[in-house]
Amino acid sequence: MKKVKITVLKTTFDKELAEEYGAIGLGPCPMMREGQIFYADYSRPEGFCDEAWKAIYQYVFALAHGADKELFYFGDWIRKPGVAICSCNDGLRPVIFKLEATDEQAEINYKPVER
Repeated sequence: MKKVKITVLKTTFDKELAEEYGAIGLGPCPMMREGQIFYADYSRPEGFCDEAWKAIYQYVFALAHGADKELFYFGDWIRKPGVAICSCNDGLRPVIFKLEATDEQAEINYKPVER
């Protein structure tokens, strides 16, 4: 299993939808900042949004397990092997991520619970 580099490309905010549906004072995502970089392997990186992780995990998993040599979805989505562009599922203020396969081997840095 390889590590996957996650870069926050863009934080967005749909003012029109937020004015109609959002909570008072809602603004862009308070957790993610453009340019942040995380590395993922066996689990969600520390400091990474739980909901964003749920939205992108399947692509991280695929890249970490060898999809770095292939194009996603038969080549009709992303033109670069080993790359995925994904977003979180917040419809009012989605964050856009770039996922990249790396050559760095993942390591388990915790002791699994034995039962």
